[in-house]
Amino acid sequence: MAKKKSRYVCQNCGYVSPGWIGKCPECSSWSSFIEEIEEPSAPAGKKSQTANVTAVNLREVRGLETERTRTGIGELDQVLGGGLVKGSVILVGGEPGIGKSTIVLQSAGILSGGNRKVLYVSGEESAAQIKLRADRLGMSSADISILPTNSLEDVLSALDNERFDFVVLDSIQTVASAELNSAAGTVGQVRHVTYRLVEVAKSRAITVLIIGQVTKDGYIAGPKLLEHLVDTVLYFEGDYSRGLRILRSVKNRFGPTDEVGIFEMSDKGLMELKNYSFADDADRSVSGRVNVPVIEGTRAFLVEVQALVAPTFYQFPKRNAMGIDLNRMNMLMAVLDKKGGLNLAGSDVYVNVAGGMKITETSADLALCAAIVSSYREQAISPETTFIGEVGLTGTVRPVSNMKSRVAECYKMGIRKFFLPEKVEFDKKIEIVLTKDISGFLDMF
Repeated sequence: MAKKKSRYVCQNCGYVSPGWIGKCPECSSWSSFIEEIEEPSAPAGKKSQTANVTAVNLREVRGLETERTRTGIGELDQVLGGGLVKGSVILVGGEPGIGKSTIVLQSAGILSGGNRKVLYVSGEESAAQIKLRADRLGMSSADISILPTNSLEDVLSALDNERFDFVVLDSIQTVASAELNSAAGTVGQVRHVTYRLVEVAKSRAITVLIIGQVTKDGYIAGPKLLEHLVDTVLYFEGDYSRGLRILRSVKNRFGPTDEVGIFEMSDKGLMELKNYSFADDADRSVSGRVNVPVIEGTRAFLVEVQALVAPTFYQFPKRNAMGIDLNRMNMLMAVLDKKGGLNLAGSDVYVNVAGGMKITETSADLALCAAIVSSYREQAISPETTFIGEVGLTGTVRPVSNMKSRVAECYKMGIRKFFLPEKVEFDKKIEIVLTKDISGFLDMF
């Protein structure tokens, strides 16, 4: 196959150069040139041949029925929205060693057992290394075709010679095309390889799983560049000290977004944790700890918000937050000061969400305020108590969505007393303390 001519295009202004240059002469931006395949243009004077296109009424369009295949891993299927869709391209991103290759290999082993053909393309490991990992995961008899290569042309040739239902690429940064002069892992190579794989997946109804490494620069060799090309983007997060792994869906054309799956890393691979609580069961006689339910996708999880308020020894008090937006924490402390009369000007305030969880919704506002007040007053909060509600700048506490499912998750974990901004109909016996504003809330506990 003849090698196509390439060119270098500035990603800021579109300036085209026959070779790579460090600084764009048009817009003066640095390191903005990316290698692209130069497509031949139509001869001058020749009219382009286009098909006749007519408008179609939306009521006459038939919906697409998505055929899903279960991976055999319940938490992964839930994050995907029910399973793998034929012809889709899924990107699995995360830090090195977090479990991307492990969960993909586990899924490939289960999928190969249903008379389906799986091709595992490895640009990082040899077939012998993959075999060792498969034996450790208890998949020594899995019917998987292994292709150790760094060439995109080898992958396309294998797909031409044999029909596969699923293709795994581990990882996108190690595979390069001979059509480009740049090395594997560069922006041009990553984009070109992904585009070709998406084209093959759509035309042949092959499900492709791509593993992408996250680097310090992120978008240069990581999955950020690929999100607009693929159908589904999954991110792995984790608490390495506890072996906990959180698989999060941030884009899904065939299912819900913001869905999460909980796993635990073991010597047998990633194990599902269906009923996991991020709250700690340690001694609850200390102050500054509150359990609160948060919604991730369609599921409610109980997490523990911790706060430490200590006298400051600096000219300006320190504020630090882990797992919660720092600006949100500063706003809530200003509300506690202005509307609740809690003087925190001479105190350092530290906030942490236990278990490596990140809270992005506002339902934990009231719980965060309770944890700060608890630490400030050295007054412990009962583990059977929780606080749910959004706190506004005026000091009012507002209701949040999915309140009933939050209450049900808390009840399952032994919580019986709820500080809520509204009444909730619940079929079990619980105590609800109506909390409408911060000023009255500080006198309740």
